[in-house]
Amino acid sequence: MPIVKPLEWVGRSQDDLREFPAAVKRDIGFALYFAQMGDKHPSAKPLKGFGGAGVLEVVEDFDGSTYRAVYTVRFADAIYVLHVFQKKAKKGIATPRQELELIRKRLHLAEIMSQKAATK
Repeated sequence: MPIVKPLEWVGRSQDDLREFPAAVKRDIGFALYFAQMGDKHPSAKPLKGFGGAGVLEVVEDFDGSTYRAVYTVRFADAIYVLHVFQKKAKKGIATPRQELELIRKRLHLAEIMSQKAATK
């Protein structure tokens, strides 16, 4: 039986996900479950600017809007969901700078959370 890693929600990522349409929540939840099982969902891609495949992004389009979930598999104790948001920018596909800054801050928080979990 495979070990299922727990999900840890950083900041208000879980509350933000709860506000998404049901179909988006289902698809993102399924991708996170893949990560918990030690696998990578086909729609999960490494987030550029974070040094490889340790930080991943799931992008879901629904009803003309784009929704994103960013999580990390860098830590052994859990899958950390760093940020969940609806992309509002009208031009380009790049993740807005302020969103990337928030992801960086939350990645640092996840590292601290993981270190605390390791000392328990």
